[in-house]
Amino acid sequence: MADDPKTSPRGFARDVQSEVYRAGLSGIRPAVPVDSGSLERAARKAVSAEAFAYLAGGAGAEATMTANRAAFARWQIWPRVLRDVSERDLSIELLGRKRSTPFVLSPIGVAEMAHAEADVAVGRAAAALDVPYLLSNQASRPMEEVAAAMGARSRWFQLYWSASDELNASFVRRAEASGCEAIVVTLDTHLLGWRTRDLDAAYLPFTRGQGIAQYTSDPVFAELVRQRVAAGAGGGARPKVTPTLLASAFSIARAGARTPLVDGGVRAALRSPLPRAAIETFLDVFSNPALTWADLAKLREWTKLPVLLKGVLHPDDAAQALDHGVDGIVVSNHGGRQVDDSVASLDALPGVVERVGGRVPVILDSGVRGGADAFIALALGATAVGIGRPYVYGLAVAGAPGVREVVRNHIAEFDLTLGLAGHRSVVEVGPGSLRAA
Repeated sequence: MADDPKTSPRGFARDVQSEVYRAGLSGIRPAVPVDSGSLERAARKAVSAEAFAYLAGGAGAEATMTANRAAFARWQIWPRVLRDVSERDLSIELLGRKRSTPFVLSPIGVAEMAHAEADVAVGRAAAALDVPYLLSNQASRPMEEVAAAMGARSRWFQLYWSASDELNASFVRRAEASGCEAIVVTLDTHLLGWRTRDLDAAYLPFTRGQGIAQYTSDPVFAELVRQRVAAGAGGGARPKVTPTLLASAFSIARAGARTPLVDGGVRAALRSPLPRAAIETFLDVFSNPALTWADLAKLREWTKLPVLLKGVLHPDDAAQALDHGVDGIVVSNHGGRQVDDSVASLDALPGVVERVGGRVPVILDSGVRGGADAFIALALGATAVGIGRPYVYGLAVAGAPGVREVVRNHIAEFDLTLGLAGHRSVVEVGPGSLRAA
């Protein structure tokens, strides 16, 4: 399998093409569609309507999602010819380490809606391709379990800054212990966006006990839940017993690899006030809309790991980030899931890159659907590029092999685009590699 993105005699893309076409002689097709539109349609068929709405949807009329894609269409790659591109180097330097490719896997929560192996499957695929995986704060599997599946491969941790600093510090300590190389604070989800698809379905996975494995496996969170029950707050009025409630109770009962909230399976979970109290506790502490720049100083007390800020779109905020000593910036509008009619991430990228002036790495996230998109982002100054929805679509269609193929395809298309544009390495890619459409 073409699993090693490092330079090979023929190049990574040629190895992938050979693998696919040779398999085709035996009637074997790729596990997931290569075309991004076909991949999304296949994922829609593979999961429930509610799950697809959550994974694929955006805020409001989803104008920001449309803007993210339109921003890439405003640029054209400008190839140069008669250059020796027989050997190509896809590697970059990022956070003090050489990376095999310019890609990272952006955090996507509630991966269990796509596949039962959830974050573990994504971690295995990322490890196989040597692509850093940004573990979601809203994971379906505890970070320790994903870390065990990834071995020594690179992983970072996404922190949603909750209302409990004790809990925030605990997450960071666990991330360090799990071998994470950086903490990435997501800044654009201090309030949950107006997501019309989810509202129409009256469906929020967290209320069903999904996507909160980092919490239910955390000792600080477990204590918050027990305090809530001891104070008589419980989990609110007991709802009618339905298949949905049973599934939620089962999910909570299985959660908590480190400090299980409930022992005894579904029956015990249904009798205990803890599962419903855990959901209510999560909803109480999930975010902190009062967060300010001054709060970032606490992170330096909690960890010595590099700190990146995700969700920066304005150059002035990038300058503030530098003033507060951050180690990197992720230009992202959360894939269009938070603010409708927001500026597109790619449109915001050049201004942020100019203001940062090379002092810290800048990662572009949102709207990337292939290797050519990554080339454009890198030409506009990004240090690295995040893959988001496409890999979770691959997860929905074919589990870990599906994720691997999606990420592999991004790398392979980037390799070919690099060579066909007349470049031998990422460092050669710049504004002169593009022209405005």
